[in-house]
Amino acid sequence: MSTLRDLWSLDPQVRFLNHGSFGAAPRVVLEEQQAWRVRLERQPVKFMAREAEGLLDAARGVLGEFVGADSCDLAFLPNATHGLNTILRSLKFSPGDEILTTSHGYNAARTAATFACDRARARVVEVTIPFPISGPEAVCEAVAAGFSERTRLLLIDHITSPSGLVFPIAELVALAHERGIEVLVDGAHAPGMIPLDLSALNADYYTGNCHKWLCSPKGAAFLHVRRDRQAKIRPLAISHGANDESKGRSRFRLEFDWTGSADPSSYLCVPGAIHFLGELFTGGWDALYAHNRALALSARKQMADALEVEVPAPDSMIGNLAAVTLPRRSPLGPRESDPLQVWLREVHRIEIPVVSFPGGRVIRMAAQAYVIPDEVDALAGALRVWRAEQS
Repeated sequence: MSTLRDLWSLDPQVRFLNHGSFGAAPRVVLEEQQAWRVRLERQPVKFMAREAEGLLDAARGVLGEFVGADSCDLAFLPNATHGLNTILRSLKFSPGDEILTTSHGYNAARTAATFACDRARARVVEVTIPFPISGPEAVCEAVAAGFSERTRLLLIDHITSPSGLVFPIAELVALAHERGIEVLVDGAHAPGMIPLDLSALNADYYTGNCHKWLCSPKGAAFLHVRRDRQAKIRPLAISHGANDESKGRSRFRLEFDWTGSADPSSYLCVPGAIHFLGELFTGGWDALYAHNRALALSARKQMADALEVEVPAPDSMIGNLAAVTLPRRSPLGPRESDPLQVWLREVHRIEIPVVSFPGGRVIRMAAQAYVIPDEVDALAGALRVWRAEQS
């Protein structure tokens, strides 16, 4: 019997419950990428010098409509980490300045902020967000308490990577702006997980991945920079756009659209990926959002029941990622795998992350359309065995 999973190239021998880490591109999207690559290599000069600009404009237009942004304010980038570094390296910090972030932040974001601060003798201030958490108001209270006269930037997740929480991002942006503080949103997980309206959100800077929940090929992400902030933001690679005098295109557009020769096929596949996912269910994207969230909530309950723990956050803070707390253990190195993660993978053929972060240790399930209930049942059964063995 054909299933949605057949539309992806995933290993049928693996129960893949870790879409959140790197995503997974459907077969049809990978076929489109190959078609773009063939077209590029058939006449590389024609494609790169005479066609790519218009093709990228069109792709960015589709993406802009999807995320609620003027496409002129978007730049394609390889990944959200690249976007974070672009902003952090462009902004000027002074000795004593502070970048405020949280204990649920992504490690790459924290290290990029630390690098930027070390160069300027500024500092990163990390506020603790409780976990388990009572509700979104706890996030706002912790962030507001962390602001000081020296805070220059709020670096905040839209959806946290380790704990899978949907933060009240509109409220956090407003809190920062009331104090004259700029906001850089790490939206790595947001596009394709929840509806976005970046123009209404009004964050100064927002970066998101397209290869995760939008299911584009690896190497597709975007940076959104508010129009009044663009003059001070430069790409990490300075190239021809820095002295290009083309008419009708902003300096932001010229610099970010050409940072050297690269394969643009992953960017050009973003419209196709958006269309593909929007056609999976009757009801389009709204139906997909609802399906994946319902699956995540159901899986979270099964995991919590199997481990005999309470769910760590209210349903209102859950998107497609479902995290459940585990007993703490000795710290691991940054590239070491948790023994439970290894056991689930090697013994039960379940690919799922077990993550330790300042808020605790969690197992995090990712709900994409191709996941079937039997796979969640297998996870819950394995966790019951694991819990019994720990007793």
